[in-house]
Amino acid sequence: MSETVKVVCYKYKTLSNGESPLMIRVCKDGKKKYQSLGISIKVEQWDFKTNQPKTKCPNRDRIILLINEKINEIQKSALDKRIAGKDFTAATLIESYNNNVCNKTVGEYYLTYIQNLQKENRIRYAGMFEVSYSSFIKFNKHLDIPFSDINVTWLRRYELWMKEQNLSLSTISTRIRHLRAVFNLAIAEHAIKHDCYPFNSYKISKLNKQTAKRAICKKEVLKIMQYQGNTPMECLAIDIFVFSYLNAGINFIDIAKLKYSNIIENHLTYNREKTKKLISIPLQAEAMEIIAKYKNMKSPYLFPVLSPFHKTEIQIANRLHKVLAKVNKHLKEIGEKLELPIPLTTYVARHSYATVLKRAGVSTAIISESLGHSSEKITQTYLDSFDNEQIGNAMKNLL
Repeated sequence: MSETVKVVCYKYKTLSNGESPLMIRVCKDGKKKYQSLGISIKVEQWDFKTNQPKTKCPNRDRIILLINEKINEIQKSALDKRIAGKDFTAATLIESYNNNVCNKTVGEYYLTYIQNLQKENRIRYAGMFEVSYSSFIKFNKHLDIPFSDINVTWLRRYELWMKEQNLSLSTISTRIRHLRAVFNLAIAEHAIKHDCYPFNSYKISKLNKQTAKRAICKKEVLKIMQYQGNTPMECLAIDIFVFSYLNAGINFIDIAKLKYSNIIENHLTYNREKTKKLISIPLQAEAMEIIAKYKNMKSPYLFPVLSPFHKTEIQIANRLHKVLAKVNKHLKEIGEKLELPIPLTTYVARHSYATVLKRAGVSTAIISESLGHSSEKITQTYLDSFDNEQIGNAMKNLL
């Protein structure tokens, strides 16, 4: 019995975007098998008699082209099996087709990448990818496109579009790097060929080289240390900034997750959240004073950001996002009062730590090691155009 291959709008399922998925339906020997086409559409935009998008449907021509391509590919797969004398069912036809052809669009792979991050409990990182995903959707209207559609010209148009919105080069770089990570996932799964990869010609590094510096000098750091906060939240903001500066630019997420168990023989020892690299930094007297200030017998944490109440990854991520926003808001206000040359954030502490040591003649290798970077090349972006003893001696230059 001959098989039939059609694409139908699965109106019984509504996605989070209010649309219904388009499904490839293979019928053979009275059995049906459905396969997602990777595209969704509003029910009112689909003609259920002709099984095609209506005339006024956005991207109609593109959708029809994709439908015809998929139907032809599956029919060809069925013909190849028949010529080879191989028996097959609707299910095995779809399965073999999936093994030979990547159906996934850029959008599907992007969402898969986000889901993988969520499964790994990298909630904050997944949230950053969701922001980038929304940006690409806004630019291109949709991501129901094959990877081959994204070439150097496409990336340059996106870069220009971002610049027209007055977004920073750092933001543009981050979002394009996220897209590159999705490409790398597709290549790793052998879903696309290397000749579809546009990043051999389009260099993201050119954006990084133009990134504005985010560091202040030692004199300006001392101004912040001497500033008297007027509220508990303002005091916490100052203490987090100073603690970061004094402890090799430890970032806010790592500070928030520090526990008393991370203090070993007067050293702050922890695994960096971002790279998982082990960091060990000698604690200076000023840092110990800050820790003592927030000691709470009811909580294992060094700082009053997280508490035993925050158990799930979602709770922790939401709490960190909320507190970081408040801390940076207060730091910005403090920076304005002190007439600092750049907006003050927790990240400025990290950049300033690296820059102050560099100006004092400390080698980039030691700074890179203390920051927990995977290479000195990354550290260079922090600077103005190894052991614990070496790092300890280098940090004597901070005050």
